[in-house]
Amino acid sequence: MDQRINTAMYPPASLVLLFSSDKWEAFIEDCCRVMMDQDGKYKFVQQIGGAGDAGRDIEARYTDDLLPREWDLYQAKHYASSLGESTLYPELAKTFHHINSSLYPEPNYYYICAPKNTSPRLHDLIAKPDLHKSTFLEAWKNGKMGIKTSLFPFNDNVEKVVQKFDFSRIKEYPVKDLLKIHSRNSVAHEILFGVYSPRADNPIIPDNLSSYEIKYVRELLRIYEEFEGVSLDLDTIFSTTYCDHLQSCRGEFYSAEGLKRFSRDIMPGEFEKLLDMIHLGVKRDISDPRLNTGFQRLDAVITNVSSLKVSDSPLSGRLQPPDLPGTCHHLVNDEKFKWVK
Repeated sequence: MDQRINTAMYPPASLVLLFSSDKWEAFIEDCCRVMMDQDGKYKFVQQIGGAGDAGRDIEARYTDDLLPREWDLYQAKHYASSLGESTLYPELAKTFHHINSSLYPEPNYYYICAPKNTSPRLHDLIAKPDLHKSTFLEAWKNGKMGIKTSLFPFNDNVEKVVQKFDFSRIKEYPVKDLLKIHSRNSVAHEILFGVYSPRADNPIIPDNLSSYEIKYVRELLRIYEEFEGVSLDLDTIFSTTYCDHLQSCRGEFYSAEGLKRFSRDIMPGEFEKLLDMIHLGVKRDISDPRLNTGFQRLDAVITNVSSLKVSDSPLSGRLQPPDLPGTCHHLVNDEKFKWVK
């Protein structure tokens, strides 16, 4: 069943609160992959979160190799409340401990990602990097704010690592900004949140035939000629009894053209996949030896195509009634098949 979420009542910012910790990390990884695939910001992205992650939930590299300040560390924390120092500081201690032990180099940015963002106090500290650094160092020295010095001992070496690190590069990543990035992968965003991007109006059917549609229109003309037993002219076809039929077919073609343009802008490549799916679905009708005329083939295909199950296509939720018949005209226009043998 195609179930759509009422995003007015349950916006994505609310739905992320229902995520598991693993799903939240996967969501952050997907955001990084959008920046990798669409912006070229990253060359390598990997979710590492879990046992043994050494404080790296997501590692996003600027280069193929893991080099000092050539990568960003994303700390994904999923809690019911906003993130405070007692949650962040043990993770920061873990990170600086492993930088000191050369497990991995210093990141360029340390991003804090939490579904309810940071607490007001931590938010204010992040905005004051020097105060934030001294507050963190004081907590680590004294084993406060949840830091277990038995696991991550404080010593001169780790203090030097912390002192060297510019705390202005510790950033909080607001949920709204993460959702905006994730929404740029419209297919993944729709699957995850049920957010349906609106489809624009279909293109207006031009009064005069365009070169773009001439192939499928010529095939319709061949149907009319076969039925009449006489030659017909494209220039005069609109003054014949076939005008309404032709205009109906053109309406279907341009409806599918609207779906094609939506796919091009929002779901690239999905219209072409839908055409392949339709082609397979109507191939038996086109090749049915019991159908003797072009009109018979056209009627059989247009009748059957509307009943095809195309729920596997991400475009299925955007279909308008003329779209599937229109895809058949697009297939003819692409010379995938002909109506008249």
